[in-house]
Amino acid sequence: MKTIKIHKYVGVFAEDKDAARNLRTREILPALETGQAIMLDFANVTGATQSFIHALISEVIRLNGPEVYERLIFKNCSPEIQQVVNIVADYMAEG
Repeated sequence: MKTIKIHKYVGVFAEDKDAARNLRTREILPALETGQAIMLDFANVTGATQSFIHALISEVIRLNGPEVYERLIFKNCSPEIQQVVNIVADYMAEG
């Protein structure tokens, strides 16, 4: 399993869509292509914008289908971050 510590890339608040895109293209998608599970560790991140989470995972879901959730683990999410993840996941499920 590959662990990505979000704080390392964005600091205490995840709002940089370019950082999310870079994580998606350089870390998440290549690891998924090799069959790895991904742990997105939000330790020490106090919040995240919907646009950050969307940039981080929407393309991953679009390319891999909803079954990719079995290989995406969200760890140490505050209730606010978990809510944003759920909003994006629900949006992608509708599309």
